[in-house]
Amino acid sequence: MHRVGPMKSRQRGLTMFGFLFTAIVLIMIAVLAMKLVPAYIEYFSVKKILSTMGQESDLKSRSNADIRSDFARRASVGYVTVVKPEDIAIDRHGAAPVVSTEYTYRTKLVGNVSLVVDFSASSDPNAAPVEVE
Repeated sequence: MHRVGPMKSRQRGLTMFGFLFTAIVLIMIAVLAMKLVPAYIEYFSVKKILSTMGQESDLKSRSNADIRSDFARRASVGYVTVVKPEDIAIDRHGAAPVVSTEYTYRTKLVGNVSLVVDFSASSDPNAAPVEVE
């Protein structure tokens, strides 16, 4: 008969240091997400407003003031607070006016560290994204 010796059991799991490191990383990711998600939700609202305005057939006949007031009305319904009507640019050089905006979203992260995100949206679906320098 073969005699089997005592089996060594290997401990598995997370050490306290590993747990704390993992928790800190997850907390940092959660804080970044809580700061960035509202900015992107607002950006997608602005993008939707501008694309909807670009698809309207009477956009060419409207004045710049009418386009801005229409944007202000839609922005108040969509809870857009970062982009104001005076922040949008209206380009009338093509067949249809192109309404666009570029803005910066800035929020405090921790202490004196801020998070800055640049956004650019346009009513023209073929508009190239603006390069940030």
